[in-house]
Amino acid sequence: MIVKACAGLLAANRELNVSFGGDKLVVHQRVHVGVAVAVDGGLLVPVVRDADQKSLTQVAREAGELVGRARAGRLGGDDMGGGTFTVSNLGMLGVEQFTAVINPPEAAILAVGAAGPEPVVTADGEVEVRQVLRLTLSIDHRAVDGATGARFLAQLKDVLEQPLRIVA
Repeated sequence: MIVKACAGLLAANRELNVSFGGDKLVVHQRVHVGVAVAVDGGLLVPVVRDADQKSLTQVAREAGELVGRARAGRLGGDDMGGGTFTVSNLGMLGVEQFTAVINPPEAAILAVGAAGPEPVVTADGEVEVRQVLRLTLSIDHRAVDGATGARFLAQLKDVLEQPLRIVA
């Protein structure tokens, strides 16, 4: 869901869907989201191409297949490279929050931590226990303004809090 949500927001926020092309900034018209995968001996980043144009089911299936092939050592050259943004998830290892390192030449990466129950004060002053997910966006300030990154995170929060918007 996070890869699909990011893809949709990147399509709407082209100023974050950028990378360095030599000595200039390239604004990408297509959204290719990398998914960081830990493997023996390092990290691989297979790419879900045109993720914004695919359904949630298609993105989930393709990302799952890429992760499986990465762990089995069966990625092809076409599976990697050309990403315009990366998602890195350590939540499954119980890591609550971390800062991911940007995958050059991309200008941003999203770090996804573990979701867990936390007390939250509601709008009417009541305290409820809710699932809280911590996200950290690392951006290269040479390419993307911090305010642009903050708007993206705010939009991502809104979309993830209303997950039916991802499938629509």
